Amino acid sequence: MTAAKPSGRGPRIRLLADIRPLRESAEYRRLWAGQSLSAIGSQMTAVALPFQVYALTHSTLAVGALGLTTAVPLIVVGMLGSTLADAFDRRKLVLVTSAGLAVVALLLVTQAVLDVRHLGLLYTLSTVHSCLFAIDQPARRTFIPRLLPPDRLPAAGALSQISFQASMTVGPLVAGVVIATAGLEAAYLLDAVTFLAGLYAVLRLRAMPPANGGQGPGLGAVAEGLRFARRHPLIAAVFLVDLNAMVLGAPRALFPAFAEARFDGGSQTLGLLYAAPAVGGVLASVFSGWLGHTRRQGRAMLAAGVVWGAVLIGFGLSTALWMALLMLMAAGACDVVSDVFRSTVLQVSTPDQLRGRLSGLDFVVSAGGPRLGEVRAGAVSQLTSPAIGAVSGGISCVIGAVILACAFPALRRYDARSAGSTTADGDSSGKTAGETDTEVPAQK
Repeated sequence: MTAAKPSGRGPRIRLLADIRPLRESAEYRRLWAGQSLSAIGSQMTAVALPFQVYALTHSTLAVGALGLTTAVPLIVVGMLGSTLADAFDRRKLVLVTSAGLAVVALLLVTQAVLDVRHLGLLYTLSTVHSCLFAIDQPARRTFIPRLLPPDRLPAAGALSQISFQASMTVGPLVAGVVIATAGLEAAYLLDAVTFLAGLYAVLRLRAMPPANGGQGPGLGAVAEGLRFARRHPLIAAVFLVDLNAMVLGAPRALFPAFAEARFDGGSQTLGLLYAAPAVGGVLASVFSGWLGHTRRQGRAMLAAGVVWGAVLIGFGLSTALWMALLMLMAAGACDVVSDVFRSTVLQVSTPDQLRGRLSGLDFVVSAGGPRLGEVRAGAVSQLTSPAIGAVSGGISCVIGAVILACAFPALRRYDARSAGSTTADGDSSGKTAGETDTEVPAQK
């Protein structure tokens, strides 16, 4: 008797990204599309601002200091601001912060049109942007578990990475062309315009109050969120894995110097360097179907951290642009794997009334870590060379990942199948007290 041939669709389903969240939830679909377009504009500013600072100063330390002007607000305001997401309607909060971010983008347009050439003003606008962003993002991250059932969260994490990494690909590439042809003011203006898409998507969402009426904001609420993370070593470990990779290895502050000195290029070469990690991230996200079937997610995160450090060493030693771009693409792919598993663990393990604060802590780690890494890379590069700044960071990342693997056996042993049905506080339903199922209408 001849054995039945396996369906040709099986491997494809496991390989390609799972798009069921987009098909099943109209609210999620609008949110994903709006954030994707808005993120492209934000990435254009992420290129234009360091380009303007380097053009004014020709100093990698000055570019790295941009990371400091953003890291401090992200860390301080990120945790305090996250308590607002557990106290008020999260949808209304995001509408307010999004409007403020659009105003900052318009101020960047104005200073570029007037050719102000004031480094302090650029640092100030960067700081204000970071304060608003630090309140906006923790609130946004609470939307997804309310719009989708738990078994769709890994797929949603991969789709978010597709959006984010695509914006980091398209945004820098477009920014390089726009800055070269139409000037900095055009790049900043496009960022301001794209905020409209994100605002529309949030306007169409249902109300998003926290479960059980929420808790008043303040330091006490922050302390409660930190205690929750401290009581669960697995949650602490996934944060430390990301901090290890970003604080010790984030290379973005080195890109202007590499573009000019190593590869003898201008804004378009800089755009390629900024876009390369995102290209690798997009590829990893598109072919992310296997992530939902990975049981040993902690081991996968640690492995991604080791490879991340290795490819940063390769980037620092690269003498050809194509090799540097290839190394950065591999780094972007590693980042996606780590981020998807970290966000899944947090969303599954955190009760709704704490999601704002844990999302805030996640935001502080994922957004503040790279900024601190930029300061480290810029300072080391200024004292030695850009190549040493990159290579030393990569070596430190590999050593750090090995130490974390030894220090947190719970991370090595983590099994997604046994953990997926139980939250960190022991609620096997995945819901907090008083939280009910919310039916998400499927798109007809």
